[in-house]
Amino acid sequence: MSNYYLPLTQLRKEHVVMNSKFIATLAPAISIEEARAFISRTKKEFADASHNVSAYIIGGGNTVTEYFSDDGEPAGTAGKPALTVLRGSGLGDVALVITRYFGGTLLGTGGLVKAYTESAQSVVSSVGRGQRIPIYIGEVKIFYSLLERLRLLAIKHHAQIVSEEYAEDVRIRLQVRREAFESFQSDLREVSAGKVQLQIIESKEEIMAV
Repeated sequence: MSNYYLPLTQLRKEHVVMNSKFIATLAPAISIEEARAFISRTKKEFADASHNVSAYIIGGGNTVTEYFSDDGEPAGTAGKPALTVLRGSGLGDVALVITRYFGGTLLGTGGLVKAYTESAQSVVSSVGRGQRIPIYIGEVKIFYSLLERLRLLAIKHHAQIVSEEYAEDVRIRLQVRREAFESFQSDLREVSAGKVQLQIIESKEEIMAV
């Protein structure tokens, strides 16, 4: 399991400060290239905005690549506060763009820092979170009489049945968290009197909600 959280989806939040509109758009990004592409798309979407401030963190924990841009706002008043919020959020592999439409009233440096911080916080606090979970994809062939027991075992061990093929026997494909694999196998051997065992066909990581 990864030691940091990832945003599950892209999310957008808006708020207004003294007639200036701030639009915070946050998205998952698993590489620098993906983060840059997201920032570029968002800037194009809001090409008429006064500023498109951006920040990202790729990786997580002790191994990260960080970036921020003030995009024309006074130095240190926009991108850096946004990055500071990302750092404190527990999120990794995340990119953020805060779009500003100037409303005619100057906010001053303190007002800008506060506005960009609040914009970042609003979207960070609302986004769904997940973690990379190591999983096995496995297959098992069972008698029809064991099908319901296998389904109950899947529920017990938080495994997911991916497919079921019915012939003379039933061929089941399951997704099992690596940490639960041995206990699942043990229970499966017990209910089948030692005749059935899950055969691993793939090992990977899946981003799952937490």
